Amino acid sequence: MAGWLLSASRQRRVKAMTAAAGSAGRAAVPLLLCALLAPGGAYVLDDSDGLGREFDGIGAVSGGGATSRLLVNYPEPYRSQILDYLFKPNFGASLHILKVEIGGDGQTTDGTEPSHMHYALDENYFRGYEWWLMKEAKKRNPNITLIGLPWSFPGWLGKGFDWPYVNLQLTAYYVVTWIVGAKRYHDLDIDYIGIWNERSYNANYIKILRKMLNSQGLQQVKIIASDNLWESISAAMLLDAELFKVVDVIGAHYPGTHSVKDARLTGKKLWSSEDFSTLNSDTGAGCWGRILNQNYVNGYMTSTIAWNLVASYYEQLPYGRCGLMTAQEPWSGHYVVESPVWVSAHTTQFTQPGWYYLKTVGHLEKGGSYVALTDGLGNLTIIIETMSHKHSKCIRPFLPYFNVSQQFATFVLKGSFSEIPELQVWYTKLGKTSERFLFKQLDSLWLLDSNGSFTLKLQEDELFTLTTLTTGRKGSYLLPPKSQHFPSTYKDDFNVDYPFFSEAPNFADQTGVFEYFTNMEDPGEHHFTLRQVLNQRPITWAADASNTISIIGDYNWTNLTIKCDVYIETPDTGGVFIAGRVNKGGILIRSARGIFFWIFANGSYRVTGDLAGWIIYALGRVEVIAKKWYTLTLTIKGRFASGMLNDKSLWTDIPVNFPKNGWAAIGTHSFEFAQFDNFHVEATR
Repeated sequence: MAGWLLSASRQRRVKAMTAAAGSAGRAAVPLLLCALLAPGGAYVLDDSDGLGREFDGIGAVSGGGATSRLLVNYPEPYRSQILDYLFKPNFGASLHILKVEIGGDGQTTDGTEPSHMHYALDENYFRGYEWWLMKEAKKRNPNITLIGLPWSFPGWLGKGFDWPYVNLQLTAYYVVTWIVGAKRYHDLDIDYIGIWNERSYNANYIKILRKMLNSQGLQQVKIIASDNLWESISAAMLLDAELFKVVDVIGAHYPGTHSVKDARLTGKKLWSSEDFSTLNSDTGAGCWGRILNQNYVNGYMTSTIAWNLVASYYEQLPYGRCGLMTAQEPWSGHYVVESPVWVSAHTTQFTQPGWYYLKTVGHLEKGGSYVALTDGLGNLTIIIETMSHKHSKCIRPFLPYFNVSQQFATFVLKGSFSEIPELQVWYTKLGKTSERFLFKQLDSLWLLDSNGSFTLKLQEDELFTLTTLTTGRKGSYLLPPKSQHFPSTYKDDFNVDYPFFSEAPNFADQTGVFEYFTNMEDPGEHHFTLRQVLNQRPITWAADASNTISIIGDYNWTNLTIKCDVYIETPDTGGVFIAGRVNKGGILIRSARGIFFWIFANGSYRVTGDLAGWIIYALGRVEVIAKKWYTLTLTIKGRFASGMLNDKSLWTDIPVNFPKNGWAAIGTHSFEFAQFDNFHVEATR
């Protein structure tokens, strides 16, 4: 038997070495056994002296904000395929963690997400799409960790101030109702809760939140603080015993792979609770691969969470395509499984929360890093990355220069790993198309006659995973449909009796919240409408506009006609608009330019070149009052625009030189109730 094993080992070794030489059908990856040792670094992987920190998982953020907005509108089977690539174990990114925005009605990067409590006496646990997304993630991975975090808050919590800590008990109650509602209405157990994304924390609020969670039987829900920088929260915890006790995880954003001394002194779990935020090109994948390893090697962070999960928002909004994958065309069904998905798989498919890092992790002699993790039951996973400086820059923070060059690296397995007979090998090479491989399985590495050591030839921008697990898989589906532009003719009458989602397809709210509405006062043509439902400015996270606005369509539209029925609900001061060529959104929405056609309940109209209303093209009197339906038509062709009210010309041929293109939009003059119906666009690029 021993002779047979040795013979088999030699045969496998020859196969591996042949693969390394670039034989047909294999990647040209020089993967050598110890018999071909060359000068280079030697790295011992050993558990004899105990283990390092407990691994808590790799995840991604949906929200912060509205980053999954277009995903819900995808037709099947493509929507399910996208979700499989993100969450299905041993298939794609196979994420361990899903972090979602607790919608607060405010602009939080690429749009607004609706709150479950728009008003003090209002509760609705079916708004938005984060509930749906969490259930879809759980359906694929019942063990996935769920995290909730507020970015903005509904205005009533501030009692007139743009601040969520005016009444600490009230804000804690608001957050706890979200957790309770997740369980009651969706059978979702929230595992972690955050404080206020990248904004001030309040130590007394955190303590009150813990007490209120406990009073509701939610002792198992843990608290992350403060989703900002390391320094303030960790120093405060060292000085405040009660605060120290109630914070379970210190979460920092974009830490640049480093933590600080005070954070480490707490002995608490350290997470990069938001990271990445980089275009999902191969450079973005390089960024992701580098920080997944080095967040632990340099900073002892046991979880890294990417912003964002999937780029499902109009690409010209801020941070376009900064998701692990891209799904921004529900009208065509087209999506792209980007390289960060497969970089994720190098870690996620071969580890699980509850595994432990080895103490023996570190940097490679000529650049790059390695980590190793074990489940304590004999399994071992080693992840090696050699991402170059040029091809692994993240969007933030600044990355000091470093050098990576070709090297031989010898790894020696000791302790309980010394008898491991075989390691599966998975490989990624980023960069030039001719050399590029994504998550490719190579021949396994046999160690029976190598004294537990092996040598790899490593080059720039590579990822290796070597593991005892045999469950890895590069999942795939047939190619999705080809990319298409947004339809040049688009209509929506909002006639949906029981909508599955609260928002109309493809509309992306940028300030305010627009929801399907059943108009009980009108059993006729306008029984089902789209309604702007906020009557108070939220506690903001970003620079929300003073007007509400929802965009739709193709950013490259130039000539278009927009027609929509509108209904002002606020007498005297109310107003609504339709618009074309809107050129900005997200956190830049306040400065949006375009052609905006307004009517007001005081009997006036206005045409402006910006959302804020500073650039006035035309104004005048018109027979308009509140509580009555009107039809607005805006036509933009070349350098001129015209408008009609109830199909009668109101203003014509106003010169409009800027912008040249942009989205269509609807909205209101202020945070006020208003309704829209029979939306129709005819456009050309």
